[in-house]
Amino acid sequence: MNPLEQLYQQACEVELQAFKPGNVSVYSAAYDMTVDDFRLSAKVSAAPLCNPDYSLGEKIFYAVQATREAVGCNTNLGIILLCAPLVQAVAYCTSGVTLRQALHQVLENTTLADADWAFKAIALAAPAGLGEVAEQDVNTSASVTLQQAMQLASSKDRIALQYLTDYKDIFDFTVLRYNNGLLKWGNHSWAAVAVYADLLSHYPDSHIERKYGDQYTEMVASRMIQLSNELSNTDNPDLIVPLLHNIDQELKSKRVNPGTTADMTVATVLTVFLENFISNNT
Repeated sequence: MNPLEQLYQQACEVELQAFKPGNVSVYSAAYDMTVDDFRLSAKVSAAPLCNPDYSLGEKIFYAVQATREAVGCNTNLGIILLCAPLVQAVAYCTSGVTLRQALHQVLENTTLADADWAFKAIALAAPAGLGEVAEQDVNTSASVTLQQAMQLASSKDRIALQYLTDYKDIFDFTVLRYNNGLLKWGNHSWAAVAVYADLLSHYPDSHIERKYGDQYTEMVASRMIQLSNELSNTDNPDLIVPLLHNIDQELKSKRVNPGTTADMTVATVLTVFLENFISNNT
């Protein structure tokens, strides 16, 4: 296994070990999906995602295809869409080039072929709430680059938005929160919980909004602000596990799953891991 595959799988595991209310974790399964489904998805998608001979679009498609064949449902489309450009960018991180600068190159140079591969991947994964759209429907051939296709979706999808902003949410917000949590508690998974809570305190979750509109936006934000405040004020996050159980039960009783935010959490952890890897190898 190459180092990038290991780092990707480790990032997925950190996120699974994090108690993310409303989402699947070692603390709580949900929505007919288990932790084992996600672990297997990470394992089988790692090789295609990190294959240096694949284009960005091929990475995305073959990682989704491997997942579909292994678990038969959409566990990680968002994770793959976010992580593929990060992995692709590592090859451009020669001396003096940061991951963020390399990522900008990757995103600026996406192709029509990348979009076609990604469209096939999205159609194969069949994410909840995916309907037909007037422009660049994933069930048709692409006529724009992948970044241009993401621009069309960016007002409704926070993952698509990252393709336009060079992952601004991650580099300017969540990586800082993660590193602060890691410094404070010395625990990767609790740092990931802080990322998840802070994101949901500031931004509605695209997965929830696609299913329910803004019906639960205020409720989710208020719970996550409470959680963020508790995390900020404790030196021992294990003490807030009862609060996490309460919020988790409340969200899952309404089938409210902040899936996009969980995907952003994985991408944040992977970004931290890749930046450390690059600094140690250039």
